[in-house]
Amino acid sequence: MKLTEKDKGFLEVLRDFLAAKDLAVELKDDGLKRMVLHKNYGDRIERVFGLTRQGVRWRFQRLFNEIYIEAYTTIFAIESRFGTELRSMALEIARERIELRKQAQKLGRINSYRPKPGTSAVDSEAIEL
Repeated sequence: MKLTEKDKGFLEVLRDFLAAKDLAVELKDDGLKRMVLHKNYGDRIERVFGLTRQGVRWRFQRLFNEIYIEAYTTIFAIESRFGTELRSMALEIARERIELRKQAQKLGRINSYRPKPGTSAVDSEAIEL
């Protein structure tokens, strides 16, 4: 599952609230562990996030308890079978893709970070320019 632009904006605002200690993330265990957003959900939260309190809770639940946890579940499944030797390669590829995506966004070509089959990312960038 991929993050949307709204998700990314939400995470940026949430980071600021967590840093200012206006909100906190806690682990709740009521038979099944999950992360919850804790502290005051006042009018300021709704105004800054541009969502209702329920919308803030829903997006937090989706991002942190579905997408984030599922990513680690997938990583655990792969690493339990193949070990952690592939992790450094996966991180290198992820960093490269993020950097290419940022470069494409600066140039106004959102999807151009994807290399064409049979070419390297550098070759693909040269072809599209």
